Amino acid sequence: MALEKYFLNYNDTIASISTAWGEAGIAIVRLSGPQALDFAEKVFKGIKPLKETPPRYMRNGFLVNENGDHLDEVLGVWFRAPKSYTGEDVVEIHCHGGLLVASKCLELLIDQGARLAEPGEFTQRAFLNGRIDLTQAEAALGIIRAKSDEALRAAARTLRGELSIKIAEIYDLLLNLSANLEANLDFPEEDIPFLPSDEVLKKLNQISTNLKRLISRCNVGKVLRDGIKVAIVGRPNVGKSSIFNALLEEARAIVTPIPGTTRDVIEGMIVYKGIPIIFMDTAGLRATNDVVETIGVSMAQKAFREADLRLWIIDGSEALTQDDINLAEELKTHPHIIAINKADIPQIVSPDDLREIAPDSEITVLSAFDKLAIEKLKERLVNKLIKHSAINEGFNATARQIEMLKNVLSCVDNAIASINMGEPEELVASNLYEARYYLDRLLGRNFDEDLIHAIFSQFCVGK
Repeated sequence: MALEKYFLNYNDTIASISTAWGEAGIAIVRLSGPQALDFAEKVFKGIKPLKETPPRYMRNGFLVNENGDHLDEVLGVWFRAPKSYTGEDVVEIHCHGGLLVASKCLELLIDQGARLAEPGEFTQRAFLNGRIDLTQAEAALGIIRAKSDEALRAAARTLRGELSIKIAEIYDLLLNLSANLEANLDFPEEDIPFLPSDEVLKKLNQISTNLKRLISRCNVGKVLRDGIKVAIVGRPNVGKSSIFNALLEEARAIVTPIPGTTRDVIEGMIVYKGIPIIFMDTAGLRATNDVVETIGVSMAQKAFREADLRLWIIDGSEALTQDDINLAEELKTHPHIIAINKADIPQIVSPDDLREIAPDSEITVLSAFDKLAIEKLKERLVNKLIKHSAINEGFNATARQIEMLKNVLSCVDNAIASINMGEPEELVASNLYEARYYLDRLLGRNFDEDLIHAIFSQFCVGK
């Protein structure tokens, strides 16, 4: 593929500050491109030029301006293409960390002709130069944003290429099947070994199983990457904010005996056994004429729709109402757990009562003041979406990647259905071709400019 067709500035030499902004021990300014060494030599003065220093060896020197004035004592190092992060010649200048000196170094390099890098452009060039595929590039962002040790390990597995290997194995199986089917269709007169339908079906079923297992591992990784969003819902004054505070182990939400205290959606995050959990305390769901509370209820309904999991809080000391019955009906099509709150006072509502309106729901009884019960609730929430035994197998995956894998699975399952119904082999071959297209797009073998910019624009400048 001619990359210049998509990226007109691909051959520019780019520069950026690659460390966080602010005062620190050091700051690193990075250059990448065909003139990286030439530009660096103009602002870095050592005993010997960088060009005479072996790649990957640090050289002590000074940062100098156009008049030759020494601005800082620095270290310089360069990496020869293609054995660098981007696959191009790369130079790093390590200066003292500070608000001014790194900016001055970057300014001098821009004056020499370097272009300021766009967000994620260093990693984008690594992808375009074949150093990494698209799943590995997205894993680099996963490492930066990891919120737990487990999330970091999942991202590292993906960055090492473990996910790419699994995808490539599935691709090769599909390719071999496609080659056999299409050869028989295009050259029926040739003496090509014929693969019986039952053998094709057996192989496709195995591919389908492998895809489902891979999607499951990617879903685990997505949870580790993005966390679980839990909307705490229920009628006003059932103890939602008390449960919210207990889960966070801090007083984040205002708790009063007055119904309708919560008017906004309040968020708080914890990391429980390696899983980031984002709790959303919401306004009580009820009909109201209060203008402000109506806005709060609307926001609560939005949180309800967008959450990965709903935690429905019931006041066990009060009888069920029509609002409860309505909410039970709405929850039937959404993952949820029911918690009967206020177990420290006499109860009117029992789990059996709730099973009459929510027969398939998982139900627990607790008190916001019972720390052991709150810990068990956290365990239930995590286990509802993910089993701890699967955490160590997760791949750092994005919603885009999971969607592509689901598209591949749909194509494979359609091919299986076609064989079972005795449909022409052309339909089977067409489905397998489409499946390979999605895998190519997943790995970045088939891409367009919009896809690439959508992915790399999420990175910070300098990465």
